[in-house]
Amino acid sequence: MTRRFKAVIFDFGGVFTTSPVENFAVYEKKQGLPDRFIGGVIRARLHDGAFARFERGEIGMEEFDALFAKETRAAGHEIRGREFARFLEVDFKPDMIAALSAVKGAGLKTGCITNNFPSIESDGSPRRAERSAQLQAIFKDFDHIIESSKVGVRKPEPRIYEMMLEALALPASDCIFL
Repeated sequence: MTRRFKAVIFDFGGVFTTSPVENFAVYEKKQGLPDRFIGGVIRARLHDGAFARFERGEIGMEEFDALFAKETRAAGHEIRGREFARFLEVDFKPDMIAALSAVKGAGLKTGCITNNFPSIESDGSPRRAERSAQLQAIFKDFDHIIESSKVGVRKPEPRIYEMMLEALALPASDCIFL
């Protein structure tokens, strides 16, 4: 018997975009920091650190800027949160955008769960405006989107997955997560 799923739930970063984690290494090299320094700082306070709190929308940019600087300084190399957040820009993957269209075309429900930050102020650049328009165009193709910064829960917390299942009105057994 063939299993027929009713919905596909996508992660966003690293699936529809290049991995933001890859940017950590680029930033570290550019700044002369030790390899994996940033990831180590984030993992040290995975659930209660500045990065996690910013992704859950518990703090804004000003507080993230100061707290991330404090955490990185304590680990040996200060990085301002505002500077780091601006460096996290990623590129979209056209193949995944096409895959989303194919999934929708097959009649499946679609969901997106993403760990993200509250909106970072625009620098007024045409590239930033273009990227914002691209993001909105992708988001409109999902039936449901859950953004960590808007709901106060982030992956891998089970509640964010439960929220998506509730939004789709489906049991986990009817969904596949990519």
